[in-house]
Amino acid sequence: MALEHAAPGEKIYLGPLESALSGAKTSALVRTDRFELIRLVLEAASTIPTHSVGGYVSLHCIEGSVVIEAGESIRLRPSDWVCLARKEPHSLKAMEDSSLLLTIYFD
Repeated sequence: MALEHAAPGEKIYLGPLESALSGAKTSALVRTDRFELIRLVLEAASTIPTHSVGGYVSLHCIEGSVVIEAGESIRLRPSDWVCLARKEPHSLKAMEDSSLLLTIYFD
């Protein structure tokens, strides 16, 4: 089954999930030929191993706390944002249950 993405003009809630965070799943929100928007949900102590992506990566922490290893340690807390260069190797570790807005910009 293909994931349903939001249509142009469709409103999406991007605030904290709060009590619904526990048990929430990562979900793709929008995908076009220029960018992809994903709500990334990580349980405390979970990791995403080192990898790289072909486009620029933007991460905005909505709730929780995540450490990104990308040449240096970058800790994101609510309202923090970081942009990583194309193909920059990076990994993530959730310090607590967390949700982030992940945007990948394609060339």
